[in-house]
Amino acid sequence: MKQISAKVTRGLPQGARCVCTDNSGAKEIQIVSVIKFKTHRKQLQAAGIASLLNVVVKKGKPTMRKKLERAVVVRVRKEYRRKNGLRISFEDNAVVLTDPKGFPKSSEIKGCVAKEVGERYPKIAGLASSVI
Repeated sequence: MKQISAKVTRGLPQGARCVCTDNSGAKEIQIVSVIKFKTHRKQLQAAGIASLLNVVVKKGKPTMRKKLERAVVVRVRKEYRRKNGLRISFEDNAVVLTDPKGFPKSSEIKGCVAKEVGERYPKIAGLASSVI
C-alpha cells in the first residue's frame, strides 16, 4: 500500500457501523477487520482514513446483505492532521465497497472524498464528485 501524506488517527474500531456512500446497493456496513493492521492481545483493530477493511453489509439490497465485502474508508468524523498543520474532519463516517485490489465496485460515489484516499486509490477519487 502506498503511504499517505497525513498522520492518520484511527477513529473507527472493529464493530463500528458506517454509511456506504456508493451506488453498489449497500446502505450500512459493519467493520469486521482492518487489512494489514496488527494489534496486541485484547486490543481492537481500528481504521482511519484510506484504510482497507473487511466489512459485512447490514442494510441494503437483499442480495448483498450478510455478505463479507472489502471497503475503503473515504470520510471520518474523528479529525486527523495533514502535514501542513491543517486538521480535517467530516460530518459522517463513510466507506466505498471495493474488490480485493482496491478498485471500486460501483460507478458513482455520493459526496466528497478525502485527498489521502486519492493518493492511495486514484480510481476512487476519479469517481467522486469532489476531493477535499
